[in-house]
Amino acid sequence: MSIESGRSVERSGRIDTAAVATLADLVIGPEHKALPPRAWGTTVREFLDTAPRLDDLQTPVLTLDRGALDGNIAVMAEWAAAAGVRLAPHGKTTMAPRLWAEQLAAGAWGITVATPWQAQVARAFGVDRVLLANPLLDPVGLRWAAAESALEPPFELVSWADSVETVAAMDRVLTEAGARVRLPVLVELGGPHGRTGARGLDAARTVAEAVRASERLELAGIGGYEGALAHDRAAESVAALRDYLDTFVRLHWELAGAYERPAIVSAGGSAYPDLVVERLASLADGGDTTVLLRSGAYVIHDDGFYAGITPISGLRSAMHMWARVLSRPEPGLALLDAGKRDQPFDEGLPVPQRISGSARVTKLADQHTFLELSEGGELAVGEVVRLGLSHPCTAMDKWRLVPVVDDADAERPRVIDFVHTFF
Repeated sequence: MSIESGRSVERSGRIDTAAVATLADLVIGPEHKALPPRAWGTTVREFLDTAPRLDDLQTPVLTLDRGALDGNIAVMAEWAAAAGVRLAPHGKTTMAPRLWAEQLAAGAWGITVATPWQAQVARAFGVDRVLLANPLLDPVGLRWAAAESALEPPFELVSWADSVETVAAMDRVLTEAGARVRLPVLVELGGPHGRTGARGLDAARTVAEAVRASERLELAGIGGYEGALAHDRAAESVAALRDYLDTFVRLHWELAGAYERPAIVSAGGSAYPDLVVERLASLADGGDTTVLLRSGAYVIHDDGFYAGITPISGLRSAMHMWARVLSRPEPGLALLDAGKRDQPFDEGLPVPQRISGSARVTKLADQHTFLELSEGGELAVGEVVRLGLSHPCTAMDKWRLVPVVDDADAERPRVIDFVHTFF
């Protein structure tokens, strides 16, 4: 803890910035989509030294906008600070240590992940606080977590448990491994027809008792995911979410005397952070309890699902797909060279931008986008179209090296950086 203006302030998570910087030494090759063959064999740093423009790359290509990234990180950091909660942004959205470093530098508590392998990627870049928002049952992952947590400097990995069986399985592996530390665990509270998580207070209390009885685990708080219980902001959805979060609060107070360390209370994806703050922020006391939001999509945001549901103003989409018209086989139809292998489609189809007249994407094939043009719509074969996308999680996982442009609205955007992903 540090003291600023008489107030206790918990430190941010750390990452090895030198390790992140070495990503600029990555050698570009044919595995990096959209990069021109003339870049193959050069490092990222060397290619950037040639001052490339977006039109020096091949289509289709996914880009990130530097101004939007910076703005989104700042907006979310300020929003969380004003609400009195901490951010542990979900790293699975980008799997990009470069962006994790920027989020941590803006004050994030640590990085959230979904799998042991993702935790290992984070640790490979020196992230010192990882929240694994899932039960940690894989024996290889458990043994790694125990060994890594015993090293100096300290590494903190917090995982979840939602059943007595989970606790017993973790105990068994850790005992056989001769673990020298107790791994912190959050009791996961679920909801009807939701995802993982103990169903109801009685089940959650039983899990907490099992963790307390373990010699290898440590009761560190409670966790859950409200986003599995709704997908819109209809009145009934909001009511269900508030009911779940109120149960969350009751569980916290019932377990407050049983926690074996300063407690973590964690909920909050990217769709309903306002409801989580409304119900949980009062639990943060600046000392014994930290409320952690795990929102991950905000750093990139989108022009689809999250744009329509987020309560946070000032976020804007940093991602765009640039696709070329391959064919105009019939009136009112254009075929673009980007398809399902290049862009997300699970939370809505891409949206054409900066195009004369009205147009809409009607479907995607593996390597084609079907673009329906209004009567009189003009698009020439060879012309490049910018597409707005929905759902950054399933955009980033299709690209190993994502160009960062200075301004996606410029006439000829400059490529000023690359983001290396680990999927």
